[in-house]
Amino acid sequence: MNLFKEVADIKTSDQLNLPVPEAHFETVVVKPSDIQKEMVASLSERAAKIHARLVDPSEDNVLCITSDGRKIGLDQRLMNPLLPDDPGSKLNACVNNVFRIWQEGTPGKLTQLLFCDMSTPKGDGSFNVYDDIRTKLEARGIPHEEIAFIHDADSEAKKKALFSKVRTGQVRVLLGSTQKMGAGTNVQDRLGAAHHLDVGWRPADMTQRNGRIIRQGNRNRNVQIFNYVTEGTFDAYLWQTLENKQKFISQIMTSKSPVRSCDDVDEQVLSYAEVKALCAGDERIKEKMDLDIDVARLKVVRADFLSNQYRLEDRLLKHFPAQIEKQQGYIQGFEADIQTVAAHPLPKEGFVGMEVNGRRFSEKQLAGEAILAACRDCKGAEPVPLGNYRGFQMELSYDSFRQEVDLTLKGSMSHRLALGNDARGNLTRIDNALAGIPGRLEAAKEQLANLENQREAAKAEIGKPFPQEAELREKSARLAELDAALNLAENPMTPEERVNSEERPSVLADLKQKSSQVPPPKKGDRPQEEVL
Repeated sequence: MNLFKEVADIKTSDQLNLPVPEAHFETVVVKPSDIQKEMVASLSERAAKIHARLVDPSEDNVLCITSDGRKIGLDQRLMNPLLPDDPGSKLNACVNNVFRIWQEGTPGKLTQLLFCDMSTPKGDGSFNVYDDIRTKLEARGIPHEEIAFIHDADSEAKKKALFSKVRTGQVRVLLGSTQKMGAGTNVQDRLGAAHHLDVGWRPADMTQRNGRIIRQGNRNRNVQIFNYVTEGTFDAYLWQTLENKQKFISQIMTSKSPVRSCDDVDEQVLSYAEVKALCAGDERIKEKMDLDIDVARLKVVRADFLSNQYRLEDRLLKHFPAQIEKQQGYIQGFEADIQTVAAHPLPKEGFVGMEVNGRRFSEKQLAGEAILAACRDCKGAEPVPLGNYRGFQMELSYDSFRQEVDLTLKGSMSHRLALGNDARGNLTRIDNALAGIPGRLEAAKEQLANLENQREAAKAEIGKPFPQEAELREKSARLAELDAALNLAENPMTPEERVNSEERPSVLADLKQKSSQVPPPKKGDRPQEEVL
């Protein structure tokens, strides 16, 4: 990430500080129906059979269980369309909120977005949440033409026309999935609320969803974002998993020092033990989720603390000794040059004399003109000897970037200055550079003192223990206990289980086995090199 930031200009939303509306998030938690509870309990039995390898993976697997758990949390009719509509479902809670906001926002023609990645309309008459929501909203009095599905806009021209209607308030309720209503959907003008009926697979999905309403160009200063969760289903766990993913991403997309390595999952698939714990309504699963976050956070802080310790050790071994030795050399050089200047003082009247290109000048004007003549002949960046003045050798060089000629006074140290077009003025500049050597000496001494103070401070920090080590150890131990109690820890496979497992065989091991079975060459066979 450090290398990436050297070539990429990364700006996060907090850095841009764009004029976007302030979002108020609200989580709507609904109780599951008795049918939903029974369905979730059946998932536990399926998970146990899968773990015991009583079911072929092509028939049922944990990914299928996770998908079914998401469906049950959304609406029980997704598992069986013949089941009754639960008045307390999150679909009906969403309908209530949409209708209320529609009524309140009628004067300003406020619009709303509904996101749902599951149960999109297929047009074959089968049950889906999109048609169910529109039917209920129309039954309450919302005109049919004010409710639209993003899926109906199957061309760019239709999308453009639909987005224009939403921006003008002709369509006030727009339903869609993250894929179709995410990036590129510019309908923010009158948006007052966004509703998340399900959770996206990735944090980027939710960022794109919320980015439709928390967007520059929205006329509303305050907007509402609703997250709907069915208690006792996979909803809460999936939201928590998404939060953990986002925290992982946020560690990188900041100016803070990220950890060197992190483990993350690519799919929101629960293990069989997590399914059983969720289905049983075990309160310990919530404690485990909280501990997962705390332990991950403490590990990040600890990794940063240890990285700082390693940096201090490196600075103590390499940086500080080299820099201190360098500054000490500067101090000795400046002190020697000060003695040289004192040995060649400026007279109160007249000119001390200067040698330019082998000629000795006793008049200031002539010496200055000789320097200007030498400057006109200087065209390259390589130093050219000029002469000597007050015990210092003089060199000229041309800076093509500044298009100026520089003069360097060389004693124990080098003192560079830029020359001008005035003959006498250049001599004044040279004398001022020599008079400024004591100031450079004081700056070097101050830098040396700072380096020594930093070295002592680094020595005091080296070896200090991580201040939250005890908390990390305690929470890690408790997390291990919960993993064991909830049967979440990975059990090592026995040799028999490893043989019967469905893992793919090792290609390298297979090649080694075949190579060991190659018969030795017979007498009269040509060597391998000749065959090749």
